[in-house]
Amino acid sequence: MLPTLRNLLTSLPSARDAELSETLITAQGIRLQRIISFGQVSPEGFWYDQKDAEWVMLLTGRARLVIAGEAGERILGPGDAVYLPAHCRHRVEWTDPDHPTVWLALFIDGRLGPTVSGPMNEGHALGGN
Repeated sequence: MLPTLRNLLTSLPSARDAELSETLITAQGIRLQRIISFGQVSPEGFWYDQKDAEWVMLLTGRARLVIAGEAGERILGPGDAVYLPAHCRHRVEWTDPDHPTVWLALFIDGRLGPTVSGPMNEGHALGGN
């Protein structure tokens, strides 16, 4: 296989009608996706409760996440990343309705026991930037 080069922020497909998810890389126990939101949110009363751990980073746009058991929302902007362990109940409360929000999401099989170290343990617990 040859090396590939791609800019994840150019030639974005329109996500005005529905959130778009594109798998970029898969391997045993991992899946990397680009997700494009344009004002989409989790349905009322719906919570993600995934068997996979998820590390997600906002490349562009803005979003608000609610994580079960936390008092407030997590406000995300470009460069912000959140690690969600397997079965961490969460929902997308808001994404920018005027501009695309582009997420880079790495899903890791929870049985692999992913851990977080370094800069991911620093920063703001709530409120983002």
